[in-house]
Amino acid sequence: MTDNNKPLLIKRYASRRLYNTETSDYVTLEDIAVFIREGRDVQIVDLKSGDDLTRQYLLQIIAEHESRGENVLPVDVLTDLVRSYTSQAASVVPQFLQASFEMLREGQSKAMENMTKANPMAAMPGFEAMRAQQQAFFNAMTGGMMPGVGKSEPKEDADDLDQIKDQLAELQEKLSKISK
Repeated sequence: MTDNNKPLLIKRYASRRLYNTETSDYVTLEDIAVFIREGRDVQIVDLKSGDDLTRQYLLQIIAEHESRGENVLPVDVLTDLVRSYTSQAASVVPQFLQASFEMLREGQSKAMENMTKANPMAAMPGFEAMRAQQQAFFNAMTGGMMPGVGKSEPKEDADDLDQIKDQLAELQEKLSKISK
């Protein structure tokens, strides 16, 4: 049995093959993408040097999906990311992206919670299985990019983030009333 709280360790051999230390077999980039979509954190290290290669491989996974036409990142966003590496924005961009994805995760959680509360069938036997299907559908609609909830934001950004969360909750409430 695996411990889903610790990252899945993938070792890269000199031949550039990737080895899953939990299952003792070789994996592809697509396999790693599936692990991540399922909510696992991964850590990819070079066997010989011990260097952490995780960031490099995650970027490679994104690049491969983008090159296959699975465009998630608009060209303007990619351009701004490139610019941020050569400007003062480089110090702000990571925190902004992290806060944005946290809002998406929380929004997904709230939407699922609201679906459960608004549904009179919640007391019905088998409702949990149906809710799990709804969750799987929502994950599929978001490309599986937001599987978990959970990392804390820096304290200085908490007030702004709380304000944005409140606005998001209001919008979700309005959407719930419209859909009734």
